[in-house]
Amino acid sequence: MKKVLLVSSHGGHWVQLRKMSSAFEDMNVHYMTTTHGVKDEISGAPLYVIPDAHLDEKFRLIFLASKIFYIMLFLRPDIVMSTGAAPGFFALIIGKLFGAKTIWVDSVANVEKLSVSGKKVKYFADLWLTQWKHLAKSKGPHYKGSVL
Repeated sequence: MKKVLLVSSHGGHWVQLRKMSSAFEDMNVHYMTTTHGVKDEISGAPLYVIPDAHLDEKFRLIFLASKIFYIMLFLRPDIVMSTGAAPGFFALIIGKLFGAKTIWVDSVANVEKLSVSGKKVKYFADLWLTQWKHLAKSKGPHYKGSVL
């Protein structure tokens, strides 16, 4: 059975990730997020809580990336999917290093342009998606619909 790691920051990123999680219901699903208060939402699936970080917090970004690396070193998922932000960016890069297939779904909140993470993750995503048709391009991100 394939092992899937679903990764997101809190708030809207988490809500969107959860709306897509049913696509993986026949797989061994693990979750990684930045908040403890979601355990009740995931029906006993393993949950890894990681720190959140932003672009202006360089040391926290390094700590975040190292924490994700450590978890993935032992978890070794076959698929890593994220809706953002920084935790998902690092999870896709590290997942790719470990040979996982990677999926990035840029947040529906990014109406005018792709997120910073969404722009940078294109080099590491096997499937790179946007939830807005007008942001899609032939080389990606691709538009396949919206979850909200």
